[in-house]
Amino acid sequence: MNTPIPTRLAALRQAMRQHGVSACIIPSADPHLSEYLPEHWQGRAWVSGFTGSAGTVIVTAKHAGLWTDSRYFAQAERQLEGTGFTLMKLRVPHTPEHLQWLASELHRGDVVAVAGDSLPISSRRQMETLLAEHGARLRTDLDLPGEIWTERPALPRSPITEHALDYACTPRSDKLARVRKRMHKLGATHHLLSSLDDIAWITNLRGSDVPCNPVFLAHLLISADAGTTLFTGRDKLNDELIARLASDGITVADYATVTDVLTGLPAESALLLDPSRVVCTIADAIPASVRRVEAANPSTALKAVKGPAELDHIREVMRRDGAALARAFREIGQQLDEGKPLTELDVHRLVHAARAAQPGFVGESFDTIAGYQANGAMPHYRATPESHSPLKAEGLLLIDSGGQYLGGTTDITRMLALGPVTAEQRRDATLVLKGMIALSRARFPKGASGPQLDALARAPLWAAGCDYGHGTGHGVGYFLNVHEGPQSIRPPVSGGALVALEPGMISSIEPGLYKPDRHGIRHENLAVVVEADQTEFGDFLAFETLTLCPFDRQVLDIALLSHDERAWLDDYHATVRAAIAPLLDGADLAWLTRHCAPLGN
Repeated sequence: MNTPIPTRLAALRQAMRQHGVSACIIPSADPHLSEYLPEHWQGRAWVSGFTGSAGTVIVTAKHAGLWTDSRYFAQAERQLEGTGFTLMKLRVPHTPEHLQWLASELHRGDVVAVAGDSLPISSRRQMETLLAEHGARLRTDLDLPGEIWTERPALPRSPITEHALDYACTPRSDKLARVRKRMHKLGATHHLLSSLDDIAWITNLRGSDVPCNPVFLAHLLISADAGTTLFTGRDKLNDELIARLASDGITVADYATVTDVLTGLPAESALLLDPSRVVCTIADAIPASVRRVEAANPSTALKAVKGPAELDHIREVMRRDGAALARAFREIGQQLDEGKPLTELDVHRLVHAARAAQPGFVGESFDTIAGYQANGAMPHYRATPESHSPLKAEGLLLIDSGGQYLGGTTDITRMLALGPVTAEQRRDATLVLKGMIALSRARFPKGASGPQLDALARAPLWAAGCDYGHGTGHGVGYFLNVHEGPQSIRPPVSGGALVALEPGMISSIEPGLYKPDRHGIRHENLAVVVEADQTEFGDFLAFETLTLCPFDRQVLDIALLSHDERAWLDDYHATVRAAIAPLLDGADLAWLTRHCAPLGN
């Protein structure tokens, strides 16, 4: 039965009273601390009705709040209306963060509950310290949403397949050897991983347990001098694949037995784990006699640096992806010119169909964002059958989309002018493009980090008194998660780690500008860090743009571009045309030729 949100909230409060709990925290998390969650762990969405990918719910006897950031304000206000939940805006001046708010509401003796299978070790420590200061106590042995979620979906059981070595490029035996080398340096006898993209990368396996992310539910335990155990559903692998894994020293065990195996670790073992990537429920099974070595998963940094063979595959994927988008964008424009009715949902359909026709296409890397006019001002807007806009032969259409291919992962945002656009829209689109160009052309010393470069993309917007509320760039996986660490390009955060950008790291470059109820602008390319030159001041790095798709100059005010910026755009369009023209013909090739023509003086 699909019970109303207020009924679910009432049931949660009843469960809290039964257990003597004063506050219940429901984060957006699962035992693997993934960004996108299988339905089984979407408790926050089920309880509150808010379906955005980021947010935290806190429920007390008198208040139910949903904390999320500016990407989701409009969506949250719409979805929370009439539910009994209040939107609590994150990173807004004079508004407390969720833990600060909770601390102000607590009394001595209060109990706060959060399910231990959705809370990392590092967060538990932070919360325990905060609660102790107010005489309160944390319980992680209760899953209160789970107790009342009678229609809870089962765990996904999708098949696991092998990422063929022709595409994976490096055998899993070599990857395990590289991880073990790092383990040895840290003095670890064992290494536990729960992060799904790390596990998929190490094992050269892929799945579909998480929407848009080619990963599968699993934990991995690596011994420094013996074998490796992959904890997942045995029925998800065929006998031939199990045998090939065994030949590389990997034994397959049932997903639920990971805590039993951890409990049996030899005394005086040294277990390497990342406290920000392992949840309490798993960690609590580790015997006290086992020494914990806490550090980032070595594989996170290793997989972030793509090798030459991987980059060759990615460059070919970018050609195919660019050709697909040229076809889709041409089709959108043609159908509008012919007076055919189109909606944001049709944009999703056309883009998906064009990509699906490409060799090696597996699926989307995230749900396509097709935001027309004011809808584009919501950075993570998603059209649904219940709520979407028709397109008209005027104004701006923002399309943020991506594909998963055997040879790589894509993520691109383009603005299309569907007809006449305003001077304000052209100005805003040009300011954002100036920021993209500035960062794309950057030269920076080896050792520089994303937060040190972030201001380059914002400077043209700042000069006009504008800004945007999200990061400028995120790492991208190789036929893996579209959002990947450890690097990122975003404003500096107090206490945040500065991860140096290294050759082979792929990042998005995606500045934006959003004006609620009017329009939103975002331009996005993927770029790889490459070696630039050596000077008396050391080694310098640069970005090589990977994405191959023209910008619609009808959305731009060319007069606002400097000579160097025009030259960059002309050079980029010449590169795009040379790369993808051989994959197109007829009307598609004519569309590409027109959009890649030089700007002129």
